[in-house]
Amino acid sequence: MVSRHAPSVQQLESFLALAEELHFGRAAARLFLTQPALSRQLRALEERLDVLLVQRSRRHVEITAAGEALLPKARAVVEAMAGLCRAAGAHARQVDGRLVIGSIGAEAAMPYTRAILDELHTRHPRLRTSVRGLDLATHFDALERGEVDVVFLRPPVPPGIETLVLASEPRVACLPADDPLAGRDEVRLAELAGRTVVDIPPPCPRVWWRFWAADPRPDGSVVRYGPMVPDMEALLLAVSRGEAMAFLPAVARQFFPRPGVGYVAVPDLPPGTAALAWAARNRALPTVAAIRQAAAAVLRRTPAAR
Repeated sequence: MVSRHAPSVQQLESFLALAEELHFGRAAARLFLTQPALSRQLRALEERLDVLLVQRSRRHVEITAAGEALLPKARAVVEAMAGLCRAAGAHARQVDGRLVIGSIGAEAAMPYTRAILDELHTRHPRLRTSVRGLDLATHFDALERGEVDVVFLRPPVPPGIETLVLASEPRVACLPADDPLAGRDEVRLAELAGRTVVDIPPPCPRVWWRFWAADPRPDGSVVRYGPMVPDMEALLLAVSRGEAMAFLPAVARQFFPRPGVGYVAVPDLPPGTAALAWAARNRALPTVAAIRQAAAAVLRRTPAAR
């Protein structure tokens, strides 16, 4: 008489392990069972299917013709159940809610940013995101105050903020177009000594702007600062008017072409990096963890970006 109860996944797994090992001891060890427990699983499966699956003897184990015929079906059921559990787990791990993402300069348009946001939306379709452009002076303050959850920015960062580096690229000198050096393909950092550099007002951390101003210079000399500029447009305007110069990521050539402004490579200037940043105290928040994990997945696929 055929049992009304369907076989359990554990019973089918026991059958598959025994069919592969053809040895009760090895199959039981593989499944972390005792041999008597494995035998009970097989007997219960045979009773539920009302068919003999295994021929047992003191010397060896042999799968019957019926067992061989049912093996593919048993394997398909086990694989389907594993897939079901994976899908259920992925659904349970999906994050919902809202994530506010900050961006400075052209970071929102960079390939790594787009790839990370695509990955995030694929992983967590219920998560609502919004992107806010932030100015140079207050982007760290916005993160510290919780106005944004994460920021695509350019390190270094002050204490209390963690980063995941996404890319590295050279820095260039942003000069007034009528500067004698502006028509060159490249200049050395020493040739820019004495030129005034734009400044950034508070609350921007000085550790950040000193890096981007190359202050101090390799010879120990300090930078003379000029007008304070809160954002990129003010910076570019000050440079175009001949009031000061600046150092920017090389991608600025592409994203910020302006009349009266020229860009020149500075080969001996250390490169800058791009990063995803978050407040250290918020790293475990589900929404922040979700975008951190999405970014890490993108970097694993495209390590050359770093």
